[in-house]
Parts: sequence; C-alpha cells; structure tokens
Amino acid sequence: MANDVVGQCWHCGASLTKADYSRENLCLSCGKATRCCRNCRLYQRGRPNDCLEPLAEPVADKTRANFCEHFDPALRPSPDQPRDGSAEAADTQNRLQAAEALFK
Repeated sequence: MANDVVGQCWHCGASLTKADYSRENLCLSCGKATRCCRNCRLYQRGRPNDCLEPLAEPVADKTRANFCEHFDPALRPSPDQPRDGSAEAADTQNRLQAAEALFK
C-alpha cells in the first residue's frame, strides 16, 4: 500500500509514490525535484505567486524543491509544461517560426 501511485512528475510524467515527495527527492526518470510548486495541486499559473493558497510564502523558482507547508501532490502534472525536451524544442521552434512570419 505504501507504494501506491499518488501523482506524476511535473517534467516527464513518471508515476510517483507518496515516498517520492520528500524535500530532497528527485524523479528517478528525469532527475527533477519532486517536492516543488510545479508538482503541487495548488499550483496555478497566473494566480498571485502562481498559487491558489493566499497565505503561501513567495517561491522564486517553481521547479526547485522548497519548504512550503501547503504542498500537496497533484494527481496530474501541470498542463502548461512540456513532458520532455523534444516537445519543448518543437514548441520553441514553432514560436520562432511564428515570430519570423510576422516580419515577412
């Protein structure tokens, strides 16, 4: 029971268990921090401090581990983050092409 899947990595989408969310743990698949804002169910881009919790202290880097007392693992990763480097590179290329098309 202790190894039941609780959520997914915000970066690669790998399954994470409750034990994977301690302060210093990293995702075994991609090496990114697991206890960070991007993996929290309260993370919502565009809100003050990108968080639904109004009393949360500001966190500068949402992808690094922190000591937030309001952290609660999200069941799914944030939809605004690409799952892997290839998707991110493709998105960057698409944006570059769109910007260049504006000036033709």
